[in-house]
Amino acid sequence: MVFKQIITSFLIFVCISHTFSQDSKFNLDINYLTPIDDNFVGRNFKGVIDLGLKYRFASTEIINVGVSLNGGVLKKPKSDRLQPNDVTMIMIQPRVFSEFKISQLQKWHPSIGLGYTFMNFNARNFDGFNSQINNTEKLGGINFNLSLVLDVSEKIYAQIQYDFIKTKPDNGIPDIKYNTKINIAKIGLGWRL
Repeated sequence: MVFKQIITSFLIFVCISHTFSQDSKFNLDINYLTPIDDNFVGRNFKGVIDLGLKYRFASTEIINVGVSLNGGVLKKPKSDRLQPNDVTMIMIQPRVFSEFKISQLQKWHPSIGLGYTFMNFNARNFDGFNSQINNTEKLGGINFNLSLVLDVSEKIYAQIQYDFIKTKPDNGIPDIKYNTKINIAKIGLGWRL
Protein backbone atom coordinates (compact mmCIF):
# COMPACT_ATOMS: atom_id res chain seq x y z
CA MET A 1 0.00 0.00 0.00
CA VAL A 2 2.74 2.47 0.97
CA PHE A 3 4.75 1.47 -2.11
CA LYS A 4 1.77 2.24 -4.38
CA GLN A 5 1.42 5.67 -2.75
CA ILE A 6 5.13 6.35 -3.31
CA ILE A 7 4.95 5.40 -6.99
CA THR A 8 1.77 7.44 -7.55
CA SER A 9 3.22 10.52 -5.84
CA PHE A 10 6.46 10.07 -7.73
CA LEU A 11 4.72 9.91 -11.13
CA ILE A 12 2.51 12.93 -10.38
CA PHE A 13 5.57 14.91 -9.28
CA VAL A 14 7.47 13.95 -12.46
CA CYS A 15 4.55 14.90 -14.72
CA ILE A 16 4.09 18.27 -13.02
CA SER A 17 7.81 19.08 -13.09
CA HIS A 18 8.09 18.11 -16.76
CA THR A 19 5.04 20.19 -17.68
CA PHE A 20 6.33 23.39 -16.09
CA SER A 21 9.98 23.19 -17.08
CA GLN A 22 11.50 22.57 -20.49
CA ASP A 23 15.04 23.01 -19.14
CA SER A 24 14.41 20.83 -16.11
CA LYS A 25 16.86 20.15 -13.33
CA PHE A 26 15.07 16.90 -12.46
CA ASN A 27 16.32 13.32 -12.86
CA LEU A 28 14.30 10.14 -12.55
CA ASP A 29 16.02 6.80 -12.02
CA ILE A 30 15.24 3.14 -11.50
CA ASN A 31 17.69 0.80 -9.79
CA TYR A 32 18.21 -2.75 -8.68
CA LEU A 33 19.40 -2.79 -5.07
CA THR A 34 21.16 -5.48 -3.08
CA PRO A 35 22.52 -5.63 0.48
CA ILE A 36 26.29 -6.26 0.41
CA ASP A 37 27.25 -7.00 4.00
CA ASP A 38 26.80 -9.65 6.66
CA ASN A 39 24.14 -8.05 8.86
CA PHE A 40 20.46 -8.48 9.65
CA VAL A 41 19.47 -7.00 6.26
CA GLY A 42 22.22 -8.54 4.10
CA ARG A 43 21.72 -12.01 5.47
CA ASN A 44 17.92 -12.05 5.07
CA PHE A 45 16.71 -9.68 2.34
CA LYS A 46 16.84 -9.56 -1.47
CA GLY A 47 16.38 -6.35 -3.43
CA VAL A 48 13.29 -5.80 -5.58
CA ILE A 49 13.36 -2.20 -6.89
CA ASP A 50 14.52 1.30 -6.05
CA LEU A 51 13.06 4.47 -7.60
CA GLY A 52 14.77 7.82 -7.31
CA LEU A 53 14.07 11.46 -8.01
CA LYS A 54 16.75 14.18 -7.96
CA TYR A 55 16.45 17.94 -8.18
CA ARG A 56 19.45 20.25 -8.58
CA PHE A 57 18.76 23.68 -7.08
CA ALA A 58 22.25 25.26 -7.25
CA SER A 59 25.09 25.05 -9.73
CA THR A 60 28.62 26.40 -10.06
CA GLU A 61 31.45 25.60 -12.49
CA ILE A 62 32.61 22.66 -10.39
CA ILE A 63 29.58 21.41 -8.44
CA ASN A 64 25.81 20.91 -8.55
CA VAL A 65 23.90 20.82 -5.26
CA GLY A 66 20.48 19.25 -4.91
CA VAL A 67 18.03 17.08 -3.04
CA SER A 68 16.96 13.56 -3.80
CA LEU A 69 14.36 11.05 -2.69
CA ASN A 70 14.65 7.30 -3.15
CA GLY A 71 12.09 4.63 -2.35
CA GLY A 72 13.23 1.02 -2.26
CA VAL A 73 11.69 -2.38 -1.62
CA LEU A 74 13.45 -5.50 -0.30
CA LYS A 75 11.84 -8.87 0.50
CA LYS A 76 12.66 -11.77 2.78
CA PRO A 77 11.00 -14.96 1.60
CA LYS A 78 9.26 -17.24 4.07
CA SER A 79 11.50 -20.11 2.95
CA ASP A 80 13.92 -19.04 5.70
CA ARG A 81 13.79 -22.00 8.12
CA LEU A 82 14.64 -19.90 11.20
CA GLN A 83 11.91 -17.28 10.65
CA PRO A 84 9.34 -18.74 8.25
CA ASN A 85 7.35 -15.62 7.35
CA ASP A 86 7.22 -13.13 4.48
CA VAL A 87 8.79 -9.78 5.33
CA THR A 88 8.71 -6.71 3.10
CA MET A 89 11.10 -3.86 3.86
CA ILE A 90 10.33 -0.42 2.43
CA MET A 91 13.03 2.24 2.56
CA ILE A 92 12.46 5.96 2.08
CA GLN A 93 15.69 7.94 1.67
CA PRO A 94 15.57 11.76 1.52
CA ARG A 95 19.00 13.38 1.21
CA VAL A 96 21.05 16.39 0.11
CA PHE A 97 23.72 15.68 -2.50
CA SER A 98 26.67 17.33 -4.25
CA GLU A 99 27.52 16.29 -7.81
CA PHE A 100 31.02 17.14 -9.02
CA LYS A 101 31.87 18.42 -12.51
CA ILE A 102 35.26 17.19 -13.74
CA SER A 103 36.32 18.87 -16.99
CA GLN A 104 38.61 15.97 -18.02
CA LEU A 105 35.80 13.43 -17.53
CA GLN A 106 32.74 15.18 -18.92
CA LYS A 107 30.60 12.03 -19.19
CA TRP A 108 31.29 10.94 -15.60
CA HIS A 109 29.54 12.56 -12.63
CA PRO A 110 30.60 11.45 -9.12
CA SER A 111 28.49 12.61 -6.19
CA ILE A 112 28.14 12.29 -2.44
CA GLY A 113 24.99 12.58 -0.40
CA LEU A 114 23.89 12.75 3.21
CA GLY A 115 20.43 12.11 4.55
CA TYR A 116 18.26 9.76 6.56
CA THR A 117 16.78 6.35 5.82
CA PHE A 118 13.34 5.39 7.11
CA MET A 119 12.78 1.61 7.10
CA ASN A 120 9.42 -0.07 7.54
CA PHE A 121 9.34 -3.86 8.02
CA ASN A 122 6.01 -5.60 7.48
CA ALA A 123 5.94 -9.31 8.40
CA ARG A 124 3.10 -11.62 7.42
CA ASN A 125 2.78 -15.08 8.86
CA PHE A 126 0.03 -17.51 9.67
CA ASP A 127 -0.91 -19.05 13.02
CA GLY A 128 -1.90 -22.69 13.40
CA PHE A 129 -5.48 -21.89 12.36
CA ASN A 130 -4.49 -20.30 8.99
CA SER A 131 -5.25 -16.79 10.24
CA GLN A 132 -2.93 -14.11 8.94
CA ILE A 133 -0.93 -12.13 11.48
CA ASN A 134 0.74 -8.84 10.48
CA ASN A 135 3.60 -7.33 12.44
CA THR A 136 5.15 -3.96 11.61
CA GLU A 137 8.44 -2.52 12.83
CA LYS A 138 10.06 0.80 12.03
CA LEU A 139 13.75 1.61 12.05
CA GLY A 140 15.80 4.53 10.79
CA GLY A 141 19.29 5.88 10.57
CA ILE A 142 21.74 8.32 9.05
CA ASN A 143 22.44 7.60 5.37
CA PHE A 144 25.71 8.32 3.52
CA ASN A 145 25.57 7.87 -0.28
CA LEU A 146 28.26 7.65 -2.98
CA SER A 147 27.24 7.63 -6.64
CA LEU A 148 28.88 7.52 -10.04
CA VAL A 149 26.87 8.44 -13.14
CA LEU A 150 27.93 7.80 -16.75
CA ASP A 151 26.15 9.71 -19.53
CA VAL A 152 24.84 7.31 -22.19
CA SER A 153 23.21 10.14 -24.13
CA GLU A 154 22.06 13.68 -23.44
CA LYS A 155 18.97 12.41 -21.58
CA ILE A 156 19.88 8.86 -20.44
CA TYR A 157 22.53 7.79 -17.93
CA ALA A 158 23.74 4.65 -16.15
CA GLN A 159 24.70 4.74 -12.50
CA ILE A 160 26.09 2.79 -9.59
CA GLN A 161 25.49 3.79 -5.98
CA TYR A 162 26.58 2.78 -2.51
CA ASP A 163 24.50 3.50 0.60
CA PHE A 164 25.80 3.18 4.15
CA ILE A 165 23.08 3.33 6.80
CA LYS A 166 23.88 3.61 10.52
CA THR A 167 20.96 2.77 12.79
CA LYS A 168 20.55 2.85 16.56
CA PRO A 169 18.92 -0.29 17.95
CA ASP A 170 16.26 -0.22 20.61
CA ASN A 171 14.33 -2.67 22.79
CA GLY A 172 17.46 -4.27 24.24
CA ILE A 173 18.98 -5.19 20.86
CA PRO A 174 22.80 -5.18 21.18
CA ASP A 175 24.58 -2.16 19.65
CA ILE A 176 26.91 -4.19 17.40
CA LYS A 177 27.83 -3.96 13.72
CA TYR A 178 25.43 -6.78 12.72
CA ASN A 179 22.46 -4.82 14.11
CA THR A 180 23.45 -1.23 13.25
CA LYS A 181 25.42 -0.98 9.97
CA ILE A 182 23.75 -1.62 6.62
CA ASN A 183 25.53 -1.50 3.25
CA ILE A 184 23.52 -1.46 0.02
CA ALA A 185 24.67 -1.35 -3.61
CA LYS A 186 22.43 -0.04 -6.40
CA ILE A 187 22.83 -0.22 -10.16
CA GLY A 188 20.42 1.36 -12.59
CA LEU A 189 19.43 3.72 -15.35
CA GLY A 190 18.20 7.27 -15.21
CA TRP A 191 16.50 9.87 -17.34
CA ARG A 192 16.99 13.62 -17.28
CA LEU A 193 13.57 15.21 -17.60
